[in-house]
Amino acid sequence: MKAELTAIIEAAEEGGYWAICPEIPGANGQGETIEEVKESLKNAIQLILEDRLEDIRRGLPQDVIEETISIP
Repeated sequence: MKAELTAIIEAAEEGGYWAICPEIPGANGQGETIEEVKESLKNAIQLILEDRLEDIRRGLPQDVIEETISIP
């Protein structure tokens, strides 16, 4: 899956950076560098989306249709 999301990055008072993704509630990351905080945020987003997908798949009927869609 490929999507473009927003990363809001701020310097942390104790050093390093923290970041949130406003499109994905609960997604946040932290790191010593901007690259580290972006990677941390990407990992958090991926885990949240995987967890939500697994959660919704539980209890679905066998004949459900699942397809991939693209967001331009």
